[in-house]
Amino acid sequence: MDILRFATAGSVDDGKSTLIGRLLFDSKSIFEDQLESVERTSVDRGEDYTNLALLTDGLRAEREQGITIDVAYRYFATPRRKFIIADTPGHIQYTRNMVTGASTADLAIILVDARKGILEQSRRHAFLTTLLKVPHLVVAVNKMDLVDYDQQVFERIVDEFTAFAAKLEVSDLTFIPLSALHGDNVVERSPNTPWYQGSSLLHHLEHVHIASDRNLIDVRFPVQYVIRPHKSTDPELHDYRGYAGQVAGGVLKPGDEVVHLPSGLTTTITAIDGPGGPVQEAYQPMSVTLRLADDIDISRGDMIARPNNRPETAQDLDAMVCWMTPDRELTPRMKVVIKHTTRTAKAVVKELHYRLDVNTLHRDDSAQGLGLNEIGRIALRVTQPLFVDDYGRNRMTGGFILIDEATNNTVGAGMITGAK
Repeated sequence: MDILRFATAGSVDDGKSTLIGRLLFDSKSIFEDQLESVERTSVDRGEDYTNLALLTDGLRAEREQGITIDVAYRYFATPRRKFIIADTPGHIQYTRNMVTGASTADLAIILVDARKGILEQSRRHAFLTTLLKVPHLVVAVNKMDLVDYDQQVFERIVDEFTAFAAKLEVSDLTFIPLSALHGDNVVERSPNTPWYQGSSLLHHLEHVHIASDRNLIDVRFPVQYVIRPHKSTDPELHDYRGYAGQVAGGVLKPGDEVVHLPSGLTTTITAIDGPGGPVQEAYQPMSVTLRLADDIDISRGDMIARPNNRPETAQDLDAMVCWMTPDRELTPRMKVVIKHTTRTAKAVVKELHYRLDVNTLHRDDSAQGLGLNEIGRIALRVTQPLFVDDYGRNRMTGGFILIDEATNNTVGAGMITGAK
């Protein structure tokens, strides 16, 4: 079974946590003690219904305020597919949390309150999901029960969002009317919306095609660790040399010719070992160990690719960055540590091209710095070459994080838009 990672996004009080709770509850993916705890907490709070949002909102501050603050991950499975859910916050001051949750998602669900329509936060989250190159977008028009399941309300929101999405790079857009509180069109088709001819949300999540979203053309294998067991009593293990890592793109098979970067030396894959033993092919996002025909000096941070299909080798990067710390601003000439795939290097911010207003998409060319949750385009100079692709081509080799040299805290997340 394949795994679908999806994130929820949208304005405050649109019902993201309730929707996930309803998905887990109606697909019978929660334990009895979890349900009893939620029912007990709902009674203690004076609510006359089981508040399914409490399944994901676990922090005390979240339950007190009825909002999501941090990203909550939940896991469930149906006979067709496994799911990893990231419930992300709606508030603008938690933009960094939303970026974190959506950065690895195959699909994003943007919730819209049927009574309020498309809000500024809805537009912001739609833009962020397209900036992060999330391939599939579902607009869930929630709280349809509060507008008497009115078809015209739904169609008005569809028209408005479609017009806005025309400005963005959206490859797959789906609209579903639902009520997370009552379960309409969440797991089962609802009789309250006979005018809606599409599938339920869970049916869509089970059947959306994600295999073609992965880059199976450009072979990218960042080396994470060199495995040398050195067991003197076992001749095979005594000479064993394997290069462990996670496949970031393409398909690798024994017998394939590959090139090692940065040396440029070519060799052949003799075997691929997975967690359960030898495998005949490896593809994203499998974690495997490669064995090569020749003894090449390979270490952590190096890259294995195809001889005729190599990533860019670059020390000057253009990138979009989301700044994630309140302690200091990102400013030109600032020194940071960059972590790209398995390679870590020192870097300096050469230039801040502009700060982007994610609500209006306006570019502020006069900006002198980026504060917490702000997004901008920067130029970076790295002390050693990185093996990169454009983020739109490969999210793993096109993404990076920035680390504060002094505190070792993650202070930014970036998407490479150009390299030289």
